[in-house]
Amino acid sequence: MSYLLALDQGTSSSRSIVFDRAGRIVAQAQREFAQHYPQPGWVEHDPMEIWQTQLATAREALAAAGLAAREITAIGITNQRETTLIWERATGRPVAPAIVWQDRRTEPLCAALRERGLGEVVAEATGLVIDPYFSATKIAWLLDHMPGARARAERGELAFGTVDSWLLWQLTGGAGRGVHATDVSNASRTMLYDTRRGGWSATLLGALDIPAALLPAVQPSASRFGTTEAALFGVPLPVCGIAGDQQAALFGQAGFGPGLAKNTYGTGCFLLMHTGATLQRSAHGLIGTAAAQVGGVPQYALEGSVFIGGAVVQWLRDGLHAIRGSAEVQALAESVPDAGGVVVVPAFAGLGAPYWRPDARGAIVGLTRGSTIAHIARAALESIAFQSAALLGAMNADAGAAGGTPLAELRVDGGACVNDLLMQQQADLLGIPVVRPRVVETTALGAAYLAGLGAGVYAGLDELAAQWRAERVFEPAWPRERAAEAMAAWERAVRQTTAA
Repeated sequence: MSYLLALDQGTSSSRSIVFDRAGRIVAQAQREFAQHYPQPGWVEHDPMEIWQTQLATAREALAAAGLAAREITAIGITNQRETTLIWERATGRPVAPAIVWQDRRTEPLCAALRERGLGEVVAEATGLVIDPYFSATKIAWLLDHMPGARARAERGELAFGTVDSWLLWQLTGGAGRGVHATDVSNASRTMLYDTRRGGWSATLLGALDIPAALLPAVQPSASRFGTTEAALFGVPLPVCGIAGDQQAALFGQAGFGPGLAKNTYGTGCFLLMHTGATLQRSAHGLIGTAAAQVGGVPQYALEGSVFIGGAVVQWLRDGLHAIRGSAEVQALAESVPDAGGVVVVPAFAGLGAPYWRPDARGAIVGLTRGSTIAHIARAALESIAFQSAALLGAMNADAGAAGGTPLAELRVDGGACVNDLLMQQQADLLGIPVVRPRVVETTALGAAYLAGLGAGVYAGLDELAAQWRAERVFEPAWPRERAAEAMAAWERAVRQTTAA
């Protein structure tokens, strides 16, 4: 029996899952880590805490599985994307806290790039829009604000990486010895990688004054990236798969070809539709991105990103103290028949696709004297479905413009997809079936599958596609008129968050 170890490094926790060859979970471990908010709009992580929690969960998962490390065929890594780290090559010491993908501090720099007319250059090369979400302006900010950092980067003393690169560096030896690499899916999220042609863009590096010596090598998602230090697990283990969390989830959902789509409900929500070998330009607020790559053939997807998805439940817990644990939200929301006209727009970090309004701020509208915390909780949960429905509307519009057909079903995954109330709301708004797989941890599963392909465990994609199974299908129950009215109320609330 072959076993695969997936390292799933997320925004609020580090997890490790051991899968068998059939894609079944054998054991898992998870640890939350601290979120730091030093100023409004700033979000930071401690890079060493990311590494330490990830390593700890890997060891815990192996112990829980009752496996020796030598029984693991390969490791796959999947990660929160865009989060930006810079460290010293000689010591492995981070020069600053990691700037998280949710962080909005670089909006002034983004505005300046837009004013310079670089929007079209960025869109053509990368498929992205100019936004603080992506890594490029975070790198520039660090180089500008850490004394001597740009000169040190030019001398090759510093290394940039998204979280996958940071973990790979540490796993393969760390200070002075670590492998400095990433995969195409993560590189495509930096706003520095020419996703259409392949390779780092000299034009974009020049526009942001970022030295090329800072950047990692880029490999296909299923390939041999390096071997772990023997001391970490007792024996050296090959790292044979890497992909950003959303591309890994699409892969774990068997989204290997054009027209297949999934939505992941995590800290944020991320809807991806495979577009094949074409990097498609969106006319409706979505972005183009590299999908996980197996072999030398580029693969692409259209993506819509919701910045605050499941994080709104954390806000109910930690901010409003409406619940003691995230699992309580469904019962609280179901204690009222509906939201009573309340709409929550959780624009805590601006609004992502399809709106792209970094100036938006969260709002609760429709409050009356009869509104209770249960109504707010239900509206907060519904906000996840509303934002995802707006993404699907944009994606169908793009598909229609390209001569395609609207999506017939939506595959779902991520922690919040176990909430039946949310999934039924999603189906009602979309008007198509919402399909939950047996293994909802498809982000980690995708990383395991990529590692298995990279290590030769699987013969090809057909073998993986045959393993996918549905656990439950949520059929839409609302008339389309009711769904349209609900979406219209949502859009009215969104406009209030961005009013000048």
